[in-house]
Amino acid sequence: MKAAIIGGTGYGSIELVRLMKKHPHIEIGTVVSNSHAGAKFSENYPQLSNIVDPILEAFNPDRICQENDLVFFATPSGVSSKLVPPLLDRGIKCIDLSGDFRLRSSEEYESWYKHTPVSEDYLNHAIYGLSEIYAEKIKTANLIANPGCYPTAAALGLIPILKSNLADLNTIIIDAKSGVSGAGRGLSLTSHYAEINENLKAYKLGAHQHIPEIEQTFQDETGHPITITFTTHLVPMTRGIMCTMYLSLNENVTTDEIQQIYSEFYKYKPFVRVRSQGAFPATKEVLGSNYCDIGLHFDARTNRLTVISVIDNLVKGAAGQAIQNVNIMNGWDEQTGLEFIPMYP
Repeated sequence: MKAAIIGGTGYGSIELVRLMKKHPHIEIGTVVSNSHAGAKFSENYPQLSNIVDPILEAFNPDRICQENDLVFFATPSGVSSKLVPPLLDRGIKCIDLSGDFRLRSSEEYESWYKHTPVSEDYLNHAIYGLSEIYAEKIKTANLIANPGCYPTAAALGLIPILKSNLADLNTIIIDAKSGVSGAGRGLSLTSHYAEINENLKAYKLGAHQHIPEIEQTFQDETGHPITITFTTHLVPMTRGIMCTMYLSLNENVTTDEIQQIYSEFYKYKPFVRVRSQGAFPATKEVLGSNYCDIGLHFDARTNRLTVISVIDNLVKGAAGQAIQNVNIMNGWDEQTGLEFIPMYP
């Protein structure tokens, strides 16, 4: 199967290339970058010289559909909503790593993302690609809305307890921290070395575009409208996300009982690893891999549960989950091409 990549010079794109190079069933096809059309891939990423070095092309839907079987969109928000429809209409499968198809409400999308939404027909056609939760729907999908990095860590960390009926759904607090690569490759004051080095800052309080995505997923899984407190922080490291999440419980339970809920929920989900009681994950322990590691602590004194969830934002939070979804769509083992041991140290 040959896969095109639209948005060929960003971090999501280079991660797709790294992962697909070792995938036994996917060949790297057309790589599109309108801003660098005609240049070699290695002019932007010299580490790919003599390994993967296609000529970057301008977007041409006819050519893409003639030469590829599926398309990954590693584009900024507001781009794929314009480029996906002509490809879908030609019958090619699309996996969008941006936020353009994640929200079912076009009004919410416009409010949070500040872009003109795609038509409701395409929004209704998209399947939310949280691999461990929606695999059955993903199997028959033609358009995957790949989840955001923060929502992946948050949802995988909280869905088991939210579905258990033990959680007070009005008490969810998500304290999230991300490495700088989550901001993309573009230059900005936020990710400037002198601004972020030896510094820790909160940003987009109450205004992060992943808030409605997380709330939508939680509502889908519980059947109840849910409002969260979600605070994001930028950490002076390249990769990794940690979500430390707090919520009150409706009953007195033990950490052992909660461990059992999570272990059973993810028993057949190879990319989610639930740590043993008293052990808590760190971001470097999933670096470069498609794993989500989860640690749990219940405080009987406060009747509050703390859930710690970590992922690599560029793999499980983007390119890795996108390839996991392609595996599911094609009936392959979902671990195919993704069995990377985390890099350490």
